[in-house]
Amino acid sequence: MTINTEHQSSHALEKGTEATFDVTRCAHGGEGIAVFDGRVVFIRGAYPGDIVRAQIHTVKKNFAKAELIEVMTPSPLRVAQRCEAAAQGAGCCDFGDLDPEKEAEFKAEIVRGQLQKIGRVNPLPPIEVVDLAPNAGWRSRVRLGVDAHGRVGVRKAQSTDVVAGLTCAQVVPGLCDGVIGADAQRFTPGAEVIVVRDDAGARHVVEVRKASRGRRSETVTKVLEGSGVATQKVGAWDFEIPATAFWQAHTAAVSAYSTLIARWAQPAATQEDAQRPSPVVAWDLYGGVGAFAPALFNALGNAVEIHSVESSKSAALAGRKVLGDKVVFHSATVENVVSQLPKPQVVVLDPPRVGAGARVIEAVAQSRPKRVIHIGCDPATFARDVYTWSQQGYELAEAVVFNAFPGTHHCETIGLLLPKS
Repeated sequence: MTINTEHQSSHALEKGTEATFDVTRCAHGGEGIAVFDGRVVFIRGAYPGDIVRAQIHTVKKNFAKAELIEVMTPSPLRVAQRCEAAAQGAGCCDFGDLDPEKEAEFKAEIVRGQLQKIGRVNPLPPIEVVDLAPNAGWRSRVRLGVDAHGRVGVRKAQSTDVVAGLTCAQVVPGLCDGVIGADAQRFTPGAEVIVVRDDAGARHVVEVRKASRGRRSETVTKVLEGSGVATQKVGAWDFEIPATAFWQAHTAAVSAYSTLIARWAQPAATQEDAQRPSPVVAWDLYGGVGAFAPALFNALGNAVEIHSVESSKSAALAGRKVLGDKVVFHSATVENVVSQLPKPQVVVLDPPRVGAGARVIEAVAQSRPKRVIHIGCDPATFARDVYTWSQQGYELAEAVVFNAFPGTHHCETIGLLLPKS
């Protein structure tokens, strides 16, 4: 059914409806928002200012979702797609057609909206916007799919299908040479291939077993190039981690985050507190290999007592090899161990995309740290966690939105939470 939005009726919005939509704003997750028949319609691939034709595919009581068919009048935000793979349907660069000069502030506005709506933060504190450079060729690690013919490529958006033969525009130059393309080698059909360029300049190419739906495979079946162990530098420290392990994808991210963490943590070293133990105690929760420990050393002195909590035993082991007894590693879930740790003055937590959640925040808040530095890669869950902090007596004092994933709808937000006065 095709209708004109000028003649809407209460029965117009149903599955299969094709209509013209005026997109007015953007939702968390990168979908454009239009209002139709009194209900919100989410349209993936649409930007505020677009006038589009789209077809409804999901209808709920208060909202609907539609598939973009045609951009009839483009938004001033829109430019030509910068990623050839995304132009062919790959899910890598969903913001590859957003003006890169406007991208960082656009994402920051989404974060502000989530903090106000979900976090109930009003008025908003100072929010700095940092556009990490470079905004193309920044991705130092990529996880790729292998099709039935053994060809490697980026997976399609919301699909396991592979767009073979095309490299994402965001990978560092040369990362996928000989892996993707007409002359590339062939891999095991259905497997995944991980390619990493580490801070020592070495490339590692490993094949991993196909993961079950909704899970992430870390089981290496073949090391095809390099050692399979990446060297990642943080200041004077060299961490050796498996190519399959988590590390920040943007080449400038760890340095940028570390500088901010050190700046926000430093006042705890001089803060007057009669009950403060000597040395200062800091927690690094969801700490991985301890990549933020050097920032805490810089801020609080080498005598700082750092407790890193990480559920991955392999990550904690990698951290111990580098940091030795300078950091106490706890291989456990955060909620199960924080009550056993010495009370901190500073807490840094970098939870996964789902956020820390009420149970963790309540457990951490019971220790009454003077400064909490909360890192979030999802605006909605970050805002939800900020609201939980407020219920526990903490307020968001300031935040920084990093455009650390240019060309995609993702961003990283780091917030400083302080006890309410």
